[in-house]
Amino acid sequence: MSWSPAHPETVFTYGAPQLKFGPGAADEIGHDLGALGATRVLVVTDAGVLATGWPDRVAGVIRESGLEAVVHDSAHVEPTDASLTAAIERARADGPFDGFVAVGGGSAIDTAKAVDLLLTNDGDLMDYVNVPVGGGRAPSRPLAPLVAVPTTTGTGAESTTICVLDVLDLKVKTGISHVRLRPTLAVVDPRLTASQPAGVTASAGMDILCHALESWTARPYTSYDRKQPDERVPYCGSNPISDLWAERSMSLLAKAFRRAVRDGADEAARGEMALAATFAGLGFGNAGVHVPHANAYPVAGRVRDFRPDGYPDDHPMVPHGMAVALTAPEAFRWTFAADPERHLAAARLLDPVGSHGGSGRGGEPRDVLPRVLVDLMRDIGMPNGLSAVGYGPGDVADLVEGSLRQQRLLATAPREVDGAALDGIISRSMQLWD
Repeated sequence: MSWSPAHPETVFTYGAPQLKFGPGAADEIGHDLGALGATRVLVVTDAGVLATGWPDRVAGVIRESGLEAVVHDSAHVEPTDASLTAAIERARADGPFDGFVAVGGGSAIDTAKAVDLLLTNDGDLMDYVNVPVGGGRAPSRPLAPLVAVPTTTGTGAESTTICVLDVLDLKVKTGISHVRLRPTLAVVDPRLTASQPAGVTASAGMDILCHALESWTARPYTSYDRKQPDERVPYCGSNPISDLWAERSMSLLAKAFRRAVRDGADEAARGEMALAATFAGLGFGNAGVHVPHANAYPVAGRVRDFRPDGYPDDHPMVPHGMAVALTAPEAFRWTFAADPERHLAAARLLDPVGSHGGSGRGGEPRDVLPRVLVDLMRDIGMPNGLSAVGYGPGDVADLVEGSLRQQRLLATAPREVDGAALDGIISRSMQLWD
């Protein structure tokens, strides 16, 4: 599609946290927090990650540097408005804190973002949730320093300005988005991902891949009308810097993804996946994501009884990366017309020797990238479409309605998205391979 704004944008923005990467990086957090001026720190994690011992180890490192550290396992896997409110209240009761550390996956990092936001700014959680679900309020005061320490390779939450949550009463997944939510420092230590189960590696890895692919194929920043300085948002469309990160992330995934799922003890693959996640986060955190992520919100938010391997089985869930992946092949088949060469280039990056991509529908150029994705998903054990996680044709209208609520994401799509387009993508995603 050709965008023809009357006054094209000529400016793109780029933001990123400070980054410390490599085995042993987590052992330096006490020094880093001291340099940021923190004296009393809350370490936010979840019960599963707490059991690995890493949060207590990080807290010990903080205390060795002369700072106070309190550990809360208040994060809920796939955060909800209720779980975030409970975490905020618990932190407020044990405060004050002048620094925060998140140790865990995207759920722990997003929980820490919400806690930091509501302990430094007044109001309630829903005041800050994106419209139309919440009030869309911007924080009026800076947040306290937040150090994000991911233990999964995928979400990119350590790089982004977004906190994702389910609003239980509305059965919708939404978020809070503001530049002040971006962590101050991302500490990526591949050692912390060693205990990640294969199912989590697969789901989180699909999140990495879709972050890279969606930012790579996002609507170009030059296709928008020119914005005033106060109108600029973190997601500005694909741009030369985000493209570099996305391209490098896809190249790493091509080498490491299947290996990391097949053998969790493959330290080289784990390190490459951690680097791919970091690169993808630095890209999409500025360019944005689009259709697969918009679809993921209702897919995850309206789950009935699906329980994935490798995750807590105390409640039904479709993990975020899995929810994103399930409509990705059909979404990229639909976006192909916006920039065929870019889609074909992505397929070459993900499958450089052409050894995959033999499954899927059709043999047209628009089918090449979907075939690469479908073969990868089958190889790493992803469910075979939306029907495999409990949805059917009767759910399509409801899922489309939920996706259409995600206008902040759909605005970044390279083609104009309407209900008919989403209906086709979601309907064709019920089963992805024969």
